[in-house]
Amino acid sequence: MKKIYLSALFAGLGTLAAFGQDFYETTYRGAFAPAPTAMWTEGWANWDPQNTNYGTPNQTISTNITANTTWTAGNVYLLQGQIYVKNNATLTIEPGTIIMGDKAVLGSGLFITKGAKLMAQGTVNAPIVFTSNQAVGSRSAGDWGGIILLGKGVNNQANGVANIEGLAPTTDTEFGGGMTSDNADNSGKLTYVRIEFPGYAYQTDKEINGLTLGSVGSGTEINFVQVSFSNDDAFEWFGGAVNAKHLVSYRNLDDDFDTDFGYSGNVQFGLIVRDPNIADNPAVSTSEGFESDNDATGSANTPQTNPTFTNVTAIGPYRGNTANTIANGYRRGARIRKNSAIDIRNSIFMDFQRGIFLDGTACEANATGGLIIYKNNIVAGNAVGKVTERAATSTYNVQAWFAAGMNDSIASTAGILTTPYNYLAPDYRPAASSPLLTGADFTGMSVGLGIKEVSAIAGVSLYPNPTSGITSLFVDVAQNSTIEVVVMNANGQVMQTVATKYAEVGTHEFTINATDFAQGLYYAVVRTGDAVKTVKLSVVK
Repeated sequence: MKKIYLSALFAGLGTLAAFGQDFYETTYRGAFAPAPTAMWTEGWANWDPQNTNYGTPNQTISTNITANTTWTAGNVYLLQGQIYVKNNATLTIEPGTIIMGDKAVLGSGLFITKGAKLMAQGTVNAPIVFTSNQAVGSRSAGDWGGIILLGKGVNNQANGVANIEGLAPTTDTEFGGGMTSDNADNSGKLTYVRIEFPGYAYQTDKEINGLTLGSVGSGTEINFVQVSFSNDDAFEWFGGAVNAKHLVSYRNLDDDFDTDFGYSGNVQFGLIVRDPNIADNPAVSTSEGFESDNDATGSANTPQTNPTFTNVTAIGPYRGNTANTIANGYRRGARIRKNSAIDIRNSIFMDFQRGIFLDGTACEANATGGLIIYKNNIVAGNAVGKVTERAATSTYNVQAWFAAGMNDSIASTAGILTTPYNYLAPDYRPAASSPLLTGADFTGMSVGLGIKEVSAIAGVSLYPNPTSGITSLFVDVAQNSTIEVVVMNANGQVMQTVATKYAEVGTHEFTINATDFAQGLYYAVVRTGDAVKTVKLSVVK
C-alpha cells in the first residue's frame, strides 16, 4: 500500500517538474559534486576546440530564415553573414550538427529575432557545435559573431525596448516586449550546445558575446552550454527572466557572466576557467568573473537587475600562484556596480587578483538593504588584502558585510579542487577534505525560484526516517535512465554505495543498511546523467 501511495504522490511531483522546479539543494559548494559522481561536463564539453577536426562545410547558409527549417546531423553548415531567423519561424538543429561561422564574411552570426525560436537540442554524446570555419590550429577569438537570442521579456530601457549594441537599430536587432512584454516568453531550447571562437567586433569596442540573451523569457530552456574563446563576454543577459543551468565559460576575453537591463533569472551550476594570457584591454574594459549593472548609467530604472546564481566554480588567472604573470586587464571574481542587485551563493572564486567589489554608493546601499546578497561563498588565492574591494573614496565596511554573509576567505587554493590547472584533462570536483564539501545553504531561495528542467527523477523518499538500522529508499523515475544511489555523511564522504542500475519509468525501492552508522545526519543521494537529488537520513541509536 505504501508503494502505491508514494507512486501517486511522485506522479504529481513529476507533473509539476515538467513546468519548472526549484534549485537542487546540494550539500557541497561550487559547481560539481565530489567523486565518485562524474562532472556534468563529461562527454559533451570540449577543452581543446583549437585542435578538433570538425570536417568541411557542405551546406552554405547565406540568406535569412523566414519559415520553419531543420538543419540535420551529418551536415556541416557554413554561416555567411548575419543570418536572422525571423517571421516567427523556428530553426531546429539536430543533435551532432556542426555549424561554422565564415571568418571571410564579416560578422557572420545567428540571430533569433523576437517571436522566432531556436530548437538546438543536442545530447551528451552528440552535442551541437557552433565554431569557426578556420583550419585546426588557426582559429581565433572573434572569428565569427556568436548566437543572439532576442525575446519579448521585460527590460528597464526606454519604453521597454532596446537593440543589440554595435548593429544598426532595426526590428531584427530589437529586443524587449515594450508595453506588452512577456517575461515567460519562449525563444526555444539550447541544450548540450558548444559555442567556440565567437565575439566579432561589429564596431570598435562593441563585440558580440558568445551567447547574448536580449530580454529572453523564462519559457526558454538554457541547459548545458559551453562558450570557449569568446572575444568578449561568454554569457550576457540584457533583461528578461530566462533561467539556466550547467553553463561553462572557458578561456574567454572579457567577463564570464554579465547581467544588465533588469535581468531577473536564476542560474545554477556554472564553471568559469580563465587563461592568464587572455584578458581585455584595461583601457576599454577590465575582465571580471561576474559583472552586473542595472544599466549603463546606473539609473534607478525598473525592473532592477536582480539575478540569482548558485553553485558556481570560478577559477581565475593566477592558477595556484599569485606570483604568476597575468594579463593587465584582469581584476575580480565579481564586480557589482551601477546600482545593480544580485544574489550569489554557495560558490567558489579562486585565483582572481581581487575577490568581490561593491562599486559605488548605490551598490553599497543595495548591499546594506539586502538587495545584494553574497552568502556561503569561498574566496581563495587572491592578492594579499584584496578579498573585498570598495571605491577608493568609500568608507563602507565591506569586510563586515562579507563576513556577515558566512563567506570564507582562504589564502591558498591548495586542496580545494582535485586537478583544476590542467586545461586538457581537468578535474574540477572538490578534493578530499575540501572546504567545498560542506557549507551550502539554500535558505530563502526555494520559494518561487524555479529553474525549468525535466529530470529523470520525479521524487525520492525514505521510510522509516529516522532509522536505527534498515530503511527503504523509494525513487520515482519519470524517464528510463541509469541511476546511482549512495549515502554520504555531512562531510560529503560516501558511506555506502547502495546500487547502480538501469531503471525504467516507475517506482523503485532500494535498501539502505545504516546499522553501522554513528548517530547523526546523512544524505541519500540519487544521481542520473541530468540530475542529483538528495534526501536527509537521520540515524538514531
